[in-house]
Amino acid sequence: MAPPRLILASASPRRRDLIARLGLEPDGISPADIDENPLKGELPRPYATRMAREKAQAATSDDAHVLAGDTVVAVGRRILPKAEDADTARECLALMSGRRHRVLSAIALRAPDGTIRERLSETIVRFKPLHAEEIEAYIESGEWEGKAGGYAIQGRAEGLIAWIEGSHSGVVGLPLFETRALLKSAGFPIG
Repeated sequence: MAPPRLILASASPRRRDLIARLGLEPDGISPADIDENPLKGELPRPYATRMAREKAQAATSDDAHVLAGDTVVAVGRRILPKAEDADTARECLALMSGRRHRVLSAIALRAPDGTIRERLSETIVRFKPLHAEEIEAYIESGEWEGKAGGYAIQGRAEGLIAWIEGSHSGVVGLPLFETRALLKSAGFPIG
């Protein structure tokens, strides 16, 4: 019997690299184009799971499973944006400087029959107190572009993080422990 087919509902090269760590190569890529704005009063955890679910539902697939994910950075009840400009990234880094924040990484797996399974990883991250020069040096790197909370843990920002509790891969964009469990339960050949 042939293993199930997998469509990744993301154009993120980081997610493709992470899924490869599980020994899987997606059979296709189908980024979902959805409205990613939080609903009025929506909290970070429900927002992350809703985004992953909606991406899994919106992605095109024939008889394949669809894997979608969403990563949300939150300070308290506040959802930080994806940094599309340097000012936004600078504001996010200044807000997180010297304090803890949460990274919620939700995944959803849509089966060919339309049923959806979901998992959520929560990681606590604390940046060291950041000096203005450190923030500016990071801004100049450009790594923040398009990243939730304005940073990429897999790059230079890792040297600014005092500690992390939880899933490093979840902060990068795909929590491998939860993803492995979800795919294994759907019959994917993962050792």
